[in-house]
Amino acid sequence: MTLLSAVAVRPERRTPDIPLPSPADRVTSGAVRSAPAAGVGAAPLLPVVGGGLPVPLVTGKTTAYANLDYAASAPCLADVAAHLAQVAPYYASVHRGAGYASRVSTARYEHARAQVAAFVGARADDVVVFTRNTTDALNLLARSVPGRTEEAGGGQDDRDGTGASDAGDVLFLDIEHHANLLPWRRGRHRCVVAGTTQRATLVALRAELAARPAALVAVTGASNVTGEVLPLDEIVAAAHQAGARVVLDAAQLAAHRRIDLTASGVDYVAFSGHKLYAPLGSGALVGRRDWLDAAPAYLPGGGAVREVTLTGTTWADAPQRHEGGTPNVLGAAALGQACETLAALPDGALAAHEEALRARLVDRLDALPGVRRHRIWRDSPDAIGVVAFSVDGHHPGLVAAYLSAEHGIGVRDGKFCAHPLLSRLGAPDGTLRASFGVGTTLADVDRLADAVENLLVAGSRWEYAVVDGRWEPVGDPRPVPEWAGVTADGPDGITSLGGFAGTGGASPCEREARP
Repeated sequence: MTLLSAVAVRPERRTPDIPLPSPADRVTSGAVRSAPAAGVGAAPLLPVVGGGLPVPLVTGKTTAYANLDYAASAPCLADVAAHLAQVAPYYASVHRGAGYASRVSTARYEHARAQVAAFVGARADDVVVFTRNTTDALNLLARSVPGRTEEAGGGQDDRDGTGASDAGDVLFLDIEHHANLLPWRRGRHRCVVAGTTQRATLVALRAELAARPAALVAVTGASNVTGEVLPLDEIVAAAHQAGARVVLDAAQLAAHRRIDLTASGVDYVAFSGHKLYAPLGSGALVGRRDWLDAAPAYLPGGGAVREVTLTGTTWADAPQRHEGGTPNVLGAAALGQACETLAALPDGALAAHEEALRARLVDRLDALPGVRRHRIWRDSPDAIGVVAFSVDGHHPGLVAAYLSAEHGIGVRDGKFCAHPLLSRLGAPDGTLRASFGVGTTLADVDRLADAVENLLVAGSRWEYAVVDGRWEPVGDPRPVPEWAGVTADGPDGITSLGGFAGTGGASPCEREARP
């Protein structure tokens, strides 16, 4: 069954009748939490493709997959898959096409732009640029900041051509995902070391802004490692007071919290479709037009221009200026539909669902001796559906392999493309990360807690070893579909997961894993 055929008829939009907690009962990442309202988290908030997927275990049994890896890539919403099935027959290249399918695809592509703008509360003069993902969007913005010198390496003596030293500086915290860290290092930049509390972090940021001018403050909305949410209103106020703009890396936040550029004053927001229940490789950068209209074309080529001669080019304004080449029409449609579907949820429903799940998981893990949960700040009052933890005496990669092979549970392990933060957390080998969303239930997080407890009490039932930088069950017998492309055969000639060994599937930062 393909993604486009997974749902034959678009389901009626679901508006769950979910009892919501009062503000006093909201679950936070702090030490004191009240019990969630009865029934919250017992069932999926919205249907997703792959919900209840049967997966094999090394024991030969089969179980329903417990997907607790939403922070890496969220499953496709059933509503999105159904919409793609409607759109796919009309797929054609957009803009400048006279054919009916091309005109329909163009209309759908531009409607997706409007859906994305509405989802993030864009201002009337903001622009929506479709990108591949958050990383792509932030790299685009990095080339658009006025006064920056590419490959300058952050030197403090660089000038922006107007005589204003540091006018093009970008400030970011040391806790950022690499996508919100590496692009800024190609020009003038300053890294602010986060304090042990959010209050101390704000003090450090304000001090850096007061010390020298900056053009932009780049900040994550929610940590991709711990899920902790930053005090965005205070960050925006501090930046604007110092004359700097703010870009919000909402790769994690967008799927969990409402974003409103107009109300918050955030100048730019970047996020990815694949973390927002919309696969097919689309993301967006949304924000103020002036920088994007003045920036060099991000991807020079067809569609990005008004006129070309052999000696010169007149570039289009944003967004077309930065969308050279044939755009990802189906990816944009998926992203737009996901935005609309999530926006239709009742106010507070998504937060209440995830808070119930997080409260259960945190309580269960904190009760297990030998399990250590990771946090950045002692005073963080809120967190999304992401929990990072370590199990004493067990490499995180081994625990993740055990959870998958023996319990059918998917979590992420490693450094999560946030190496400086993992160093701060004292986890040189990385950690485990459980993450969840609209398709997750309390039963899923209980399965995880039960499996970790079983590991601590009884140990694993299978032997594991590091192969090509990843922990794997020795002689993994689990079969995989032929279309997965695995070439090695397992016992009795059955294609198995053991065929992945040695295929180079590990990230470079994982290759130092050791027993």
